[in-house]
Amino acid sequence: MHRNDATKQFHSGDDRLADLIDDSPGVDLPTPDTDVPMVSRSVRLPLETYERVRAAADARGIGVTTLMRQWIEAGLADLDDSATVSLADVRRALASLAHPTAA
Repeated sequence: MHRNDATKQFHSGDDRLADLIDDSPGVDLPTPDTDVPMVSRSVRLPLETYERVRAAADARGIGVTTLMRQWIEAGLADLDDSATVSLADVRRALASLAHPTAA
């Protein structure tokens, strides 16, 4: 059935459209990777910035969206004084305390 025909049937109250929907095969949808409801937002970035973000995500073995979400969450945590830091940053800070350089 053509889209326009289906739309006309729907607006006319024709119940054959419901039969058409009931008879169509099911579709396998992707399983979400989280139980937390997510909101999709579009962000416009300069190409150079996006490439730097993508390289940082690749270096960490995670997706760009995941990395941006982590950065946003860390920034928000900083706003409410519940700062989140990466384990690598903690290790670097401890190493610098253990072996300070001469000033």
